[in-house]
Amino acid sequence: MPFKLKPYTCGPKVFKLGTISLLCTRTDGPSWYPEPDPSAGRHNTSVVSCADIIALAARDSVVALAGPNWEVKLGRRDSKTASLSAANSGGIPYPSYSLSNLINRFQAKGLSTRDMVALSGAHTIGESRCTNFRTRAYNSTDIDASFAQTRQRSCPKTAGSGDNNLSPLDLQTPTDFDNAYYKNLIDQKGLLHSDQQLHSGGSTDSVVETYSKDSKKFESDFAAAMIKMGDISPLTGSNGEIRKNCRKPN
Repeated sequence: MPFKLKPYTCGPKVFKLGTISLLCTRTDGPSWYPEPDPSAGRHNTSVVSCADIIALAARDSVVALAGPNWEVKLGRRDSKTASLSAANSGGIPYPSYSLSNLINRFQAKGLSTRDMVALSGAHTIGESRCTNFRTRAYNSTDIDASFAQTRQRSCPKTAGSGDNNLSPLDLQTPTDFDNAYYKNLIDQKGLLHSDQQLHSGGSTDSVVETYSKDSKKFESDFAAAMIKMGDISPLTGSNGEIRKNCRKPN
């Protein structure tokens, strides 16, 4: 169900180890939410949810890395429960997924195939553990040979050796939000199997090729898909809670 913007604006954000604090301004003045910095004095911790802060931080991170901007809907509430098993089985795609697996998982959440390809472009930044790409680096045939060798140098073939070693999802511009991710896929330089599936002779090849040539189209579709994803089953009204500590229910 759609939800409305709350009458507050937020900034600047203060990030600490294990703590996220956010200065938000309403008609009754500024307050810090949702996990306050004790040095800031008195705080009201019952207005801005952790869910909203994550949504804002995702948008601001993309903008900070020269990516697109979009309006973030606010007013979500946080879940009263937390479950690792539910998170692992609740629809998050695995690096080993085939194209059909990816399409089905996104469609189950009301996202189109084009949404899926656009959102996958977030892999233009970030890193992945060796355990997620070891099989691809050593066994895949749809991978550039020199790229595979580069990945193998930081990811030993033997399981248990170097499992936590990291490699950038986008080798070309790992700290820029751009369309290089799609160019990499055309060159068979997708780090994850699920990445390369987007351009491997399937139905999404043409979308990848469009984004590789038209960065503005990618950015526009990505922003629209992020807004659409943010509308998936939000807790609003009296549902859920406003967490005092984002790492656990109240």
